[in-house]
Amino acid sequence: MQVLRRFLKRYRNAKKIDKHLYGKLYLKVKGNHFKNKRVMLEYIFKKKASISRAKLLADQTEAHRRRVKEARKRREHRIAIRKANALKEAADAQPTVEVPQMQETKKEHIKKKKK
Repeated sequence: MQVLRRFLKRYRNAKKIDKHLYGKLYLKVKGNHFKNKRVMLEYIFKKKASISRAKLLADQTEAHRRRVKEARKRREHRIAIRKANALKEAADAQPTVEVPQMQETKKEHIKKKKK
């Protein structure tokens, strides 16, 4: 058991394992979870691989979220520009509607003829 604890301390000091993994492994060693040094090393390698795999997946997920968020912003910007252009074109293309004048009354018609 002391051999395994010394080995863990060396691994921690060499920065091969972090303090969190060290604490978990120390308790497992104390509880006689590992039969010998080789079994403990296998466990450490598997655990480190698992941690690095989880970190890689987390990084990929974060990168994917960032790309999707940027794409959404670009898409919203494009749509806003299209809407603004469509409104502008609709306002420019709209024909001016002339207001129909009221028909002249008989008296007004007669006045015009006299002039």
